[in-house]
Amino acid sequence: MRRNKLSQIWASVLLTAIYWMRNYPISIVASFLSPLAIVLIISFVSKGALVGVAVEGALITTFVLNGIMEMTDISHLKNDFKIQDMVVASPTSAFSYIFGMSLSSLATSIPSIIFILILWSVFVHTTIVSALTVFAVVALLMVLSISIGFFLATRTSDISQSYQFTSILGLLFTTISPIYYPISLIPMPYRYLAYLSPITYGAEIIQSATGYLSISSMNLAVDWLVLIVLTAITLFFAIKDLRWREA
Repeated sequence: MRRNKLSQIWASVLLTAIYWMRNYPISIVASFLSPLAIVLIISFVSKGALVGVAVEGALITTFVLNGIMEMTDISHLKNDFKIQDMVVASPTSAFSYIFGMSLSSLATSIPSIIFILILWSVFVHTTIVSALTVFAVVALLMVLSISIGFFLATRTSDISQSYQFTSILGLLFTTISPIYYPISLIPMPYRYLAYLSPITYGAEIIQSATGYLSISSMNLAVDWLVLIVLTAITLFFAIKDLRWREA
């Protein structure tokens, strides 16, 4: 049983990640451009003062955007190739399908993640505790974004519609959320708008853990609570609304 599940998960990675990177290597280059461009802009504008925060933002952006963009792959497989119909008819469970697609999203980001981590080692100084904190937050943010992607993918009837959702969410999550700079740079009362994005709470935790943002223990606890609750809620609805036997 365990071997079958691993095979099912590996099939998802092969289909949507390995095949894509091997046949379309330009996709690897494209994954670098968006976060790297913003890191350079923030570094130039701040004269290097915010380069560390910008690198953290690049890491968050990579995980969040790839999680959301998984919606287009799911929509493509479901609506165009009808592959999801075959997967549903097979012994594959909904969890194996979601987990496999999630890993494929992560696999396509590995070159970009490695590059960002190299920048991180140069510009961001972390302890073991802060590194574990960053890992936990990034994991939660990826689960959150993938859950949103799965939830919306079940409601799209065409890949073009999925691209529109991806563009809108990607723009909102990377512009409203202060991930490339501390939220303290946003003047009041506009700062409250940033809290409409769930990514803001994760960014605050990471910036606090690495010393770029000073917030109270109460605010930090609220950030953790909101991030965990939102992730749990979106994951619940993604699994519940996957329409596994109706897709």
